[in-house]
Amino acid sequence: MTERRIILEMGTGNDLYGEDYTKAACRAVQDALHHSSLVLFTSLGIDHREMRVQVTIAVQAPERVDAKVVAAELPRGRAEVSMVHGGLNVHAPDNATTHVIATAAIAAFLPIEDGAWRLCEPAG
Repeated sequence: MTERRIILEMGTGNDLYGEDYTKAACRAVQDALHHSSLVLFTSLGIDHREMRVQVTIAVQAPERVDAKVVAAELPRGRAEVSMVHGGLNVHAPDNATTHVIATAAIAAFLPIEDGAWRLCEPAG
């Protein structure tokens, strides 16, 4: 069976005062999750453990993100978390603070047989 992407969601998160890249990443994941609802598991009787969830976090300091903490934010599926350079740091020189902004892309994949699903015309 071929794995096929069933959803792609994006989100942003920040940590304004602690320069905590993991917190910003977790908030980005939560933002992305709040944009989607995967009802197909209940509707089609699919076990959510079959789903592989690929999370990509973009921040200015990828090495400062704890992937295990980010993976724990996901309510379903088998998480794979990777970090890349991106996001944004906004420096506030008046109080020597760095605001960390993270972006997250969450892609979910299921093993689906070729030709098992197809789009059709609505009945009518």
